Order: sequence, then C-alpha cells, then structure tokens
Amino acid sequence: MVNWNLHIESDPGKLFGKPTIINTRISVDLILEKLAAGDTVDDLLAAYPKLTNDDIIACLLFAADSIKNEVIIPKAS
Repeated sequence: MVNWNLHIESDPGKLFGKPTIINTRISVDLILEKLAAGDTVDDLLAAYPKLTNDDIIACLLFAADSIKNEVIIPKAS
C-alpha cells in the first residue's frame, strides 16, 4: 500500500500551505477535483508529467485519512 506521507507535503511557502505532491506545485485538491470531474488516471499522468500513479493514490489516501475520524453530529429538529 502507498504511504501518502512519502508523496504529499504541506509547506507554508508553497500554495499557502495547501497539501501538494512533493517537489511539485500540484495540489491534492486539484487531483481530487479532476478525478471527480471524470478525468482518468491516464489523463492526469499525461497532463502532469511529474505526477506518478502512486502520487494519485496518495491523494486519495490523504483525503480518506483526513475525514476518517470526522464525527458528524446531526442538528436537532
């Protein structure tokens, strides 16, 4: 399994600290938005030559880890 910590960094001096693929200015949210819009992994790899398949998987794992322990408390009706 891919360890997202080896692929994603958050540097306050790069894109205002947004999580990005290490050694790029490609943000995690950009990759997630493109996948949600229907782009394929092959589309992303062609559009961003520095990107690897593991980088894309790392974005998905990062997103999953980011919300894994989030608790949703329903509003009283």
